[in-house]
Amino acid sequence: MSAAPLKPGIELGEGVEVAPTAVIHPSTRGNRLVIGSGSEIYDQVVIRFVGGSGDIVMGKFCYINPGCVLYSGNGIRFGDYVLLAPGVKVVPTNHAFESREIPIRHQGFMPSRGGVIIEDDVWVGANAVLLDGCVIGRGAVIAAGAVVSGVVPAYEIWGGVPARKLRERGK
Repeated sequence: MSAAPLKPGIELGEGVEVAPTAVIHPSTRGNRLVIGSGSEIYDQVVIRFVGGSGDIVMGKFCYINPGCVLYSGNGIRFGDYVLLAPGVKVVPTNHAFESREIPIRHQGFMPSRGGVIIEDDVWVGANAVLLDGCVIGRGAVIAAGAVVSGVVPAYEIWGGVPARKLRERGK
């Protein structure tokens, strides 16, 4: 696809590739989707603006593998060279649920915990889930199936449910 916007609020850098089976639902509230140069969005990726008022901004050379789902929620920001393995879910929002008298669907959303931020050169393993308030430092690795809701320091490897430090990357 070209660098020209597909629809209002969608900006693609030079050389961005979006698979024909990827589904991008543009925002109805004026939020932006920015995909940096050289990035690739593979088959059956879903990008949807729901659950908040955040933008989705990806740096250069990000690779979003098949079956990933990104909800805008309170915002998603990827640095450069971010790799999402197949099936990763990025969900920077949470439903409100305190009232028993009102269906959860009608209670709106909880206050933002800051969205999801992934710094440069991060690899997120298959089927990991990244929740609102998640910050993953430069060069970190998230193991397959992990659920991350907090801060992962740079160059650490985290895994599990909830995710915890497993070790540091080699120097």
